[in-house]
Amino acid sequence: MRNVISQMMVTVNGLVEGPDHALDWHVVDDEYDQYNDELFSTVDTLLFGRVTYQHMEDFWKTPIAYEKVPETAERMNQYDKIVFSNTLDQVTWQNTTLINGGELEKQLRHLKQQNGKNMLVLGSSDLVSALREYGLVDEYHLIVNPVALADGKRLWSGLNHTITLQFLDSKVFQSGNVLLRYRK
Repeated sequence: MRNVISQMMVTVNGLVEGPDHALDWHVVDDEYDQYNDELFSTVDTLLFGRVTYQHMEDFWKTPIAYEKVPETAERMNQYDKIVFSNTLDQVTWQNTTLINGGELEKQLRHLKQQNGKNMLVLGSSDLVSALREYGLVDEYHLIVNPVALADGKRLWSGLNHTITLQFLDSKVFQSGNVLLRYRK
């Protein structure tokens, strides 16, 4: 059975994005890129909500993406991508499938039963919240960045019940980022 891994950048005060969806506080360097390459080698499918999908497509298809991080750009463009949305009518990024958000639970349970590597959700906090409520996130990779923001979107917004997680491991990056890995 395939697992769903949620990878989320988070501030020390528990925010996943700043005002107006700002992500300019993410600390990304060579060490982070190495972790990311290792994570990407364990997956073959990327899962997105609409907002993150559009943000990712806008960047990863560009020559700048291939110039800055060629291996990640290649993977982002070649891997299967699934977008869950109630508002998109079509998708244009290669290897992307659009699934109506109302079919989220049914479709993802089906995808988990298929052969293949794990599936990865990058960001997409609204999608992760929905998956969490259905019990469909198997592993959480929280990358705590050494920054606190005055305002923004909370990591666990909309949580309706207690979730107990099993600690797997952690890693401290030279940048001050701390990776915390948990399993549900």
